[in-house]
Amino acid sequence: MEELLKAVDKRHSVRRYTDKAIEGETLEKLNEKIKEINEKSGLNIQLVLNEPKAFGSFLTHYGTFSGVKNYIALIGKDDKDLDEKCGYYGEELVLFAQVLGLNTCWVALTYKKVKSAYVIGEGEKLCLVISLGYGETQGKEHKSKGISSVAKLKGDEPDWFFGGVRCALKAPTAINQQKFYFEYENGKVKLTMNTKICTKIDKGIVRYHFELGSGRGSDVFCD
Repeated sequence: MEELLKAVDKRHSVRRYTDKAIEGETLEKLNEKIKEINEKSGLNIQLVLNEPKAFGSFLTHYGTFSGVKNYIALIGKDDKDLDEKCGYYGEELVLFAQVLGLNTCWVALTYKKVKSAYVIGEGEKLCLVISLGYGETQGKEHKSKGISSVAKLKGDEPDWFFGGVRCALKAPTAINQQKFYFEYENGKVKLTMNTKICTKIDKGIVRYHFELGSGRGSDVFCD
């Protein structure tokens, strides 16, 4: 938990990577984590290594990606919960990768689907991918909103609520919009999303950050 909280502060989106391979103990731990997450989530997340085609098209150059040969394919049952689950558990992987010394970036559109690189089972679909590797830089911090901009404060909120909101403000969201809103009432938290872009994915990411920062489980949320 403590390592993941430290990773929240250190982790920034990285789009340009070196040729250094992911191998040895780092690769072993990453594969173990993916297996663990798949078992508890029911997802079919897969690690793709040494595959440059997905990030070798015009779209990826437009998205300023460079040197991407590794990525995490977020795959699961094609149902209404897929996007949020991929956001939630994908962010757990993103922060774990940061702990291992790797860099990442969420990628929803600017990549090419290379179907031979992963296996999609019956009734499943590829939701999105996360680029992965050793960055040329560690990325940079983006401007963030304040707590009062994303939370309705009435004066009775416990410390853990503020811890959760602070951590949520460090969560990656589509084009850094931070269009989410928290409310606290009677020990429960309501999370509202105010965006039409990657809404459910962002909701999963933000929920994971709130739970991590607050030290509370998913049952703290109203929905």
